[in-house]
Amino acid sequence: MWQDFSTLTLAGSFLVASVVILLSGLRMTGLADRIADRTGLGEAIIGGILLGAATSLSGIIVSVTSALDGHASLAFSNSVGGIAAQTLFLAVADMFYRKINLEHAAADLGNVFQGIVLMVLLTLPFLALSSPEFTIWAIHPVSFVIPLVYAGGLVAARSVHAEPMWEPVDTRDTKTDEPEVEDAESRAQSTQRLFVMFGSLMLLMGSAGYVIAKTASELADRMDISGSIMGALVTAVVTSLPELVTTIVAVRRGALQLAVGGIIGGNTFDTLFLMASDISYRDGSIYHAVGEADYYWIATALLMTGILIGGLILRQRQGPAKIGAESILLLVIYAGAVAVQFFGSA
Repeated sequence: MWQDFSTLTLAGSFLVASVVILLSGLRMTGLADRIADRTGLGEAIIGGILLGAATSLSGIIVSVTSALDGHASLAFSNSVGGIAAQTLFLAVADMFYRKINLEHAAADLGNVFQGIVLMVLLTLPFLALSSPEFTIWAIHPVSFVIPLVYAGGLVAARSVHAEPMWEPVDTRDTKTDEPEVEDAESRAQSTQRLFVMFGSLMLLMGSAGYVIAKTASELADRMDISGSIMGALVTAVVTSLPELVTTIVAVRRGALQLAVGGIIGGNTFDTLFLMASDISYRDGSIYHAVGEADYYWIATALLMTGILIGGLILRQRQGPAKIGAESILLLVIYAGAVAVQFFGSA
């Protein structure tokens, strides 16, 4: 079907789907903030679980669809490339929060813990690569471990939020998570309706993700672009646009824990793309079917996550150019990774 469309039509469909994802993500931020206040779970938890998973839906559709079509590199790099891109978005958001370093003001132990869980999850594909190419129903055993680690991390994160054994030091610049006072029109909307609206936007984003997967794979074939570049630098960035928008909007709303939690939680959820891709890829272990360029993006994401966690713990008040030093490092590392990817494939 998609082969019958012209290149211009495919590019137009890709662009329209991208806009749908962008606008849906924008609307989700306000809903997630209100749900966090209504449920009492807090911005870090709602951002890390609900908003993070919802904004990642289009990305997982891209990875699964690509894997089903046999495009292992596109499916794999779409996941890990998105993690690197979304971590970069926190550095961009830091530029929009001019009062103080974002990582200083958004102090929350739950986000630090989620970041550690993410680092653990990012090491699992390397274990799969270095182990024999053994599969069960054409699925590598590591793919069964990833959701277990993810679920265990969620349970532990809930415990960290409910009964923290460590507390960040409050300073005059710390922005605490305080419920907002809703106006009469907002109060008239039930919590159930908020969840229905949120779910509808998720379905819309999922549909757009399917269109992106199909058009991207066809465009890559026609333009002779490697699956690694298309996945890590095109589909990953496009499907990550909701995270960029929601993060900036959350920062401007003053929901700092929601902004940081949404990125880290979304990145943690994105590791499930690897499991879903391996299940969908029917020619064996996807961890052994991809190349060094794809694993390069996992290493990049792992490095960027470590620097982000360090920034959340160090909590520098202000660095060069009125942003945190970790934000500058994230910008430099990502730019360097893009340059290596392009020059390495030239």
